[in-house]
Amino acid sequence: KAAALALRKVPAANASWSESATLLYGTVDISVAVAIPGGLITPIVRNADMKGLAQIAVEMKDLAARAKVGKLKLEEFQGGGFTISNLGMFGVKDFAAIINPPHATILAIGASQRRPVEAADGAVKFVSQMTVTLSCDHRVVDGALGAQLLAVFRAMIESPVRMLV
Repeated sequence: KAAALALRKVPAANASWSESATLLYGTVDISVAVAIPGGLITPIVRNADMKGLAQIAVEMKDLAARAKVGKLKLEEFQGGGFTISNLGMFGVKDFAAIINPPHATILAIGASQRRPVEAADGAVKFVSQMTVTLSCDHRVVDGALGAQLLAVFRAMIESPVRMLV
């Protein structure tokens, strides 16, 4: 949901590359990497910015289950410009994901960990943090645009109430 809303706020990043032109998308569709026997597939949550967290979770669970048994329709895993790859569930702290063409970006999400942080008063406290890494096809999304997208994503994650508005 946070990635979808970030793409809605930074529409130039909601794109992909083709030989003839950069394709800008009017809808926000999020592909999610799913491991299957012999490889990886990226089923798509269509119009993710318009859906609630519960609806996205139910839809993704269904897509992932059907992906693992080879029951996805072509339109359920082809197209789009943005992918999420989450290895946090395996305890991986951080990683760099490889872009799956024609997508222009992929967001690698690592495990949440308790880390020491200095508070405003100088005291040290422990907070839960995760590392995300955005890989970009610079023909479509350059570093500055990728940084804008990550800044909005971070704001959403750090203040989840923004996703309810």
